[in-house]
Amino acid sequence: MSHTVPLPISVVIVARNEASNLPRCLASVSGWVAEIVVVLNATTDESEKIARGFGATVHHTEWRGYRDTKNWANARATHPWALCLDADEEVSPALRAAITAFLDRADRDAFAGARFPRKVWFIDRWIRHGDWYPDLSLRLIRRAAARWGGDAFVHEKMVCDGPVATLTGDLHHYSFPTLSSHVAKINPFADLFLQQQQAKSGKFSVFAAVFRPGWRFFRAYFIKLGFLDGYPGFYIAWATAFGAFVRYSRLYEQEHQRPPDA
Repeated sequence: MSHTVPLPISVVIVARNEASNLPRCLASVSGWVAEIVVVLNATTDESEKIARGFGATVHHTEWRGYRDTKNWANARATHPWALCLDADEEVSPALRAAITAFLDRADRDAFAGARFPRKVWFIDRWIRHGDWYPDLSLRLIRRAAARWGGDAFVHEKMVCDGPVATLTGDLHHYSFPTLSSHVAKINPFADLFLQQQQAKSGKFSVFAAVFRPGWRFFRAYFIKLGFLDGYPGFYIAWATAFGAFVRYSRLYEQEHQRPPDA
C-alpha cells in the first residue's frame, strides 16, 4: 500500500547531550511517522533545538535508570504503536519499508510488538557477523501490550504480553564512533557486572575467568563467522573476550584486595 500520510505511530527517543547523533536519527524517521517524542535528561547541548527543528515534542525528566526512564518516555506517546529508538540509531530504508508493510497488515494488532536486526558501523565497515549481528532488537511495540523490563539500571529489555513478529531490514547503530569509545565501555560494564554479582552473592571462579573469555572469542570468531568481518571482526572477538576477563577479574579483586604489607 502506498502511504501519502504519515504512519500512525510514535517514535520515542531518550537522550542526553546527543546533538551529534540526533540529526541522523531524526532524519531517518521524519516525514513518515505521525509523532516524534524526544525525552531529554540533564541535557546541556543543542539537543532540544535540534529535536524541535524536526517537529518533535520535547520533554525533560530526571534520570530514573534505563528501564524506568524509557517507560516514562513511552507514556508520553499518543499513538497505540511506538518505535523506540536510541539517538545513535537510524532507521534504514529497508526497515522503514518493513515497518510500513507490517502496520498495513490486517492482523497487526494480534502482535504485541516486532523485532528486527540491528547492524553496527565499526571503524570502516558494517559488522555482519559475530556477536554483534544480527542482534535482533524488539523496538516496535503496541504500547498497551509491551513495556521495558529487566534490571532498573542496565540490560533493560522489552517485555511483551503477546506474540512478536520478526521483520527484515536493519536498524543502523553508530554506537562506537572510535575504537577508543569502545575500549572506554569495558570498565563501566565491569562495574555493573560486579554490582550484579554482589547483589546475588556471586563468587570468583578461576574456571569462569579462564573458560568464559576463551569461549566468547571462539564463539564470536569461528562459530558466528566473525572472521568474515576482517580485522574489525578479529578485534571485536578479542575485545569481547577481554571484557569478560576483566569482569571476572574484578570479582577476584573484590574478594582478595588488601593493603600492602608493612
